[in-house]
Amino acid sequence: MPKRYVLRAVAIAAASALVVIGAASSASAHVTVSSPDAKPGGYGKLVFRVPTESDNTSTTKLVVSLPTDHPFASVGAQVKDGWKVEKKEEKLPAPVKVGDVTLTKAITTVTWTATAGGIPPNDFDEFALSVGTLPNGVDALRFPAVQTYSDGSVVKWVDVAKDGAPEPEHPAPTLKLAAAITPVAATTTEGSSDTLARWLGGGGLLVGLLGLAFGLRPRRTAAESGK
Repeated sequence: MPKRYVLRAVAIAAASALVVIGAASSASAHVTVSSPDAKPGGYGKLVFRVPTESDNTSTTKLVVSLPTDHPFASVGAQVKDGWKVEKKEEKLPAPVKVGDVTLTKAITTVTWTATAGGIPPNDFDEFALSVGTLPNGVDALRFPAVQTYSDGSVVKWVDVAKDGAPEPEHPAPTLKLAAAITPVAATTTEGSSDTLARWLGGGGLLVGLLGLAFGLRPRRTAAESGK
């Protein structure tokens, strides 16, 4: 096989791989929240997915803030090996009626602190809460989060997306109650991002394969063309 065909094939394959890797990483870079069963008026499990976006430091602490305008009467935190969990209860700015009870105080933050190594570089972990009751007539709930690394650096996932504006750099994890409960960061669902990533990745591979096929096809010489 001529050398130029081999080089062309390698370049096309590399470009296709970059398309797949880039699309996948962009879809999973944020701290997100999802739920397999949450629905208005009921109880649900909230799952916070936390990636360590570092090559040499670990995630050692996660603080999740719960909504105070729609507080939960019940908050149960997942107990995890290697992590200490703390729930902070505070007085609410104003009484809030939740179902048959009126709350004057509620759990406002949940903190997981690593007692061992934490979340290693370029890995992720999940932290769960059981909460209820979830409010009626609310499309989405935001859960601002603060992520601390082993070198002391802090990332605040608190930004709110605005209509018509690009997604902020550090969007607050947001749970969409009206839409089948899928992982979200700000107003963009991780599920949708994953689907888009798969389509982009598949498209990149297809383009790469087509390019490879055409690149490796023997070219007819001028003499052959004139026959």
